Amino acid sequence: MALSMHKDINNQMDAGKYVRYTPEQVEALERVYSECPKPSSLRRQQLIRECPILSNIEPKQIKVWFQNRRCREKQRKEASRLQTVNRKLSAMNKLLMEENDRLQKQVSHLVYENGYMKQQIHTASAATTTDNSCDSVVMSGQNQQQNPNQRPQRDANNPAGLLAVAEETLAEFLSKATGTAVDWVQMIGMKPGPDSIGIVAVSRNCSGIAARACGLVSLEPTKVAEILKDRLTWYRDCRCVDVLSIVPTGGGGTIELMYMQTYAPTTLAAARDFWTLRYTTSLEDGSLVICERSLNASTGGPPGPSSSNFVRAEMLPSGFLIRPCEGGGSIIHIVDHVDLDVWSVPEVLRPLYESSKILAQKLTIAALQHIRQIAQESSGEIQYGGGRQPAVLRTFSQRLCRGFNDAVNGFVDDGWSLLGNDGVEDVTIAVNSSPNKFVGSNYSTMFPTFGGGVLCAKASMLLQNVPPALLVRFLREHRSEWADYGVDAYSAACLKSSPYAVPCARPGGFPSSQVILPLAPTIEHEEFLEVVRIEGHAFSPEDVALARDMYLLQLCSGIDESSIGACAQLVFAPIDESFADDALLLPSGFRVIPLDPKSDGPSRTLDLTSTIGSSNARAAGEGDANGYNLRSVLTIAFQFTFENHLRDNVAAMARQYVRSVVGSVQRVAMAIAPSRPVTQLGSKSHPGSPEAHALARWISRSYKFVFKSLLFLDQKQPKMHTRTDLFRVESAASDAILKQLWQHSDAIMCCSVKTNASPIFTFSNQAGLDMLETTLVALQDIMLDKVLDEAGRKNLCSEFAKIMQQGYAYLPGGICFSSMNRSVSYEQAIAWKVLNDDDANHCIAFMFINWSFV
Repeated sequence: MALSMHKDINNQMDAGKYVRYTPEQVEALERVYSECPKPSSLRRQQLIRECPILSNIEPKQIKVWFQNRRCREKQRKEASRLQTVNRKLSAMNKLLMEENDRLQKQVSHLVYENGYMKQQIHTASAATTTDNSCDSVVMSGQNQQQNPNQRPQRDANNPAGLLAVAEETLAEFLSKATGTAVDWVQMIGMKPGPDSIGIVAVSRNCSGIAARACGLVSLEPTKVAEILKDRLTWYRDCRCVDVLSIVPTGGGGTIELMYMQTYAPTTLAAARDFWTLRYTTSLEDGSLVICERSLNASTGGPPGPSSSNFVRAEMLPSGFLIRPCEGGGSIIHIVDHVDLDVWSVPEVLRPLYESSKILAQKLTIAALQHIRQIAQESSGEIQYGGGRQPAVLRTFSQRLCRGFNDAVNGFVDDGWSLLGNDGVEDVTIAVNSSPNKFVGSNYSTMFPTFGGGVLCAKASMLLQNVPPALLVRFLREHRSEWADYGVDAYSAACLKSSPYAVPCARPGGFPSSQVILPLAPTIEHEEFLEVVRIEGHAFSPEDVALARDMYLLQLCSGIDESSIGACAQLVFAPIDESFADDALLLPSGFRVIPLDPKSDGPSRTLDLTSTIGSSNARAAGEGDANGYNLRSVLTIAFQFTFENHLRDNVAAMARQYVRSVVGSVQRVAMAIAPSRPVTQLGSKSHPGSPEAHALARWISRSYKFVFKSLLFLDQKQPKMHTRTDLFRVESAASDAILKQLWQHSDAIMCCSVKTNASPIFTFSNQAGLDMLETTLVALQDIMLDKVLDEAGRKNLCSEFAKIMQQGYAYLPGGICFSSMNRSVSYEQAIAWKVLNDDDANHCIAFMFINWSFV
């Protein structure tokens, strides 16, 4: 009987299309699948031997089962992904429909106001000019419009008064978050979508500055509220938040009296503080609301804490509206509305405190990005390096930013005090000898004998026409261009003992390379954390045999032209090789903040050590100087450890070091600054020169005149000299000639005609500026003999008289040097005399043909 049944089963397996598995067989196969979804043939045969319940299953059928199981798993994941995308799209569709309704209401409101104003103008024009009552009517109308904005005095010193202020704040915040209380204008480049940052808008025609954002995240409302209320974790400019008292309200809500301090972004301005009321409650539809406003005399609030180091700023009704989504997740509405008292800062910095775009980047977008970052970390969508948990890496980023802000601000209550300067106030030196400064470190082991502390050297300067992202990216990738260490041996000796002593150093004359090891980028790639290993670090030539690698923990932000950060910065701190989670961090670095918030132009080449001589690269750099941020403020801060008996030596070294860095950064900024295109050359090519159009015409005409004779030169001369036109211009207009000269593929530059001094460059086309790695403004500081090598100078001296007498000369190919002291090779050079309209000598033009960096 049993034998007969066994035969029947075998016949079924041979002739049937599939096998029916028992629950025990499926459980056994699932256990193997969880360990190895794709077992080999040997593993499947071993499975049959080890599991008697699978003995009646052919290995071929088991292979098919695993194939089907993998297919079902793939389909399940894809279905889950599509469901998630569908929920996101549904939520975003709802958000966009609400935004559309809000915009329609705004349009209706504007149409009504427009009609009302037309009626008022018509009524005023119809009235007689002698009827003074119309003035009183207009003033009465103005008073009626102003009266609703004048809030009645409220006593916020008792719970009932606090609740009244809180309810009023809630109503105003909701009208801004979902209504038309503020005239919102969507920020350029912020396209809504399920995977974008959200809908971001900034204010127009309102008191103070305001920003608003709507976004979608895959976290529950309560979790979102918990994260957003912890402002220290996502607002990098926040120094401290103190909740001084909590008053419970009905329905589980709370009212908190809060005091917040924020850092100043640069050494040129004072820090700010806020005294606010924060109201947390829930709405009937299940939404959570966290709204906040300043307490002052107009709201009847008690006087908050005050400090002489801070400027009291005002927060107008702001906050977060967190609404649950169907199927999970939350829709967040964020409003930030502040009055930063712009008159308390220097005039050049007021754009930092008046720009709603900058406010959106620092507060509104930062909050939304932080929430989305945590959501994707929780889902495992982001991969991290170095074996570190996401929370640990975020902590490192926060500590670097906080430490750099502490160094830039130098608060007295943190233990900082200023040292006297050396007669020049370009670099500020601050000292901190308080052990509390070294959080997470053993202070006694760092300075066991004499004690010591931290010294910070800092400076700020204004940059012109330098894209912040481009400058910081260059500083990151080419550390050797600015990091130098020119100190005396006595000062260097006190810095060798600690791995945290020198924020960054390059031994003079001994080049060292850097290796960048990425740790954690953010989802928007506006910021990333990395470890930099500087190989073969030595303090002096005597220490080369004992050279050791140096490690820096580095944070970069805003270095992508498409990023939406408020600034570009490079912050780093020396670490030891072990890189413990509680490692001491003394951050140093650079911060570049645009003062004119315009859209950045396309990237120019960063690598000054690579060839940028191609015509394509030059053309890419020409087009859009209008798009660059014309002004920005650069803040530099470097921290050093010291022992007490060597403090003055370290201070002198730090001052010298930062001055050296400032000079190097200025040189780099000059080299990478985009040159003004032809349309922006102005009426003159530079001060004291004729108009650029006239100069271009003189250069072209003189070339054509003096090189007519080259048609009769012997065959040994290069054939290209037989052309009598410098370039072909279809139109005789001066604009066309200047454009052709500016875009010429060879480097064409003019030098002054001086017999008693070295010739100085006075004008150059774009190719010439690229070759010299300079700008039109800095060109006049470059002398010709500093550019040519020794052979080139000899050739020029021998041919100079010929140039002045016969009008031209041919110079053989050779090597010259850019302003960055880089070697440039050229196949040949032509020099000719440029005559003005009166046929008088104006300058000498040089054309370097087929040049490239060596």
